Amino acid sequence: MEIRHYKFDRITLNPEICFGKPCIRGMRMPVASVLGYLSSGMAIKDILKSWPELEADDIYQALAYASWAMEESVLPIPATVAG
Repeated sequence: MEIRHYKFDRITLNPEICFGKPCIRGMRMPVASVLGYLSSGMAIKDILKSWPELEADDIYQALAYASWAMEESVLPIPATVAG
């Protein structure tokens, strides 16, 4: 069962595709892979040339999704002092 993200219409989640990781438009292209290509220095035009099924908006939405995901708060648990 494919679920489209409520905020990012190009991001889908499906337990039967890529173990349920967020993917681009139901394809077997995880958001993490797109981010990995970008972080390694690959230009958007080169990604699009290597994977013609992708569109520039897919890449921009992958970046937006990653930014949104990093907005989650992580609160440290303060150490308690015994005694």
